[in-house]
Amino acid sequence: MPEEGRIRPHADGSGAVDGAREALAAAQEALVAALVAGGPVPSGFDPDLLGAASRALLSKRAGEVARAWPALAASFGPRWGERFARWAEGRPPRGPWRDGWDFARAHRDALDPAAARELALAEARWRYDGNGEPRPRRFALRRIPGGGVAVIVSGRLQTVLQRPS
Repeated sequence: MPEEGRIRPHADGSGAVDGAREALAAAQEALVAALVAGGPVPSGFDPDLLGAASRALLSKRAGEVARAWPALAASFGPRWGERFARWAEGRPPRGPWRDGWDFARAHRDALDPAAARELALAEARWRYDGNGEPRPRRFALRRIPGGGVAVIVSGRLQTVLQRPS
């Protein structure tokens, strides 16, 4: 393999390459934080362009959450993207499923029956405290908004009992 174009440490052993890598990693981390987690604009970046890129990423994130949580997104109708973006701004992404779950829990009182049911079924199937990774439940009985009970056995939804009308 030719040596040309390869980065080599200085002969004096100063570790300039390691320092450059650490500086680059820190700059990348600052840029990502500004784009998706509400961090400050790093020096050398246009705040308007960075803001536009951040809004585009929030919009993409809202679309991904809408695909993972269709009833949740539908419950907010055309305001979905705006409401989700306002909530998500400054929060680092945790994946569409967890972002949707966190959003639904934060807006539990505003959910329509279909979205409340979607959230209740997720909470019946999974144990999630909002911090760690969701873990499947082996057994659960959960009331479902609008009537009914979800029965989880061996981690699988077995039955959703509905009240007779």
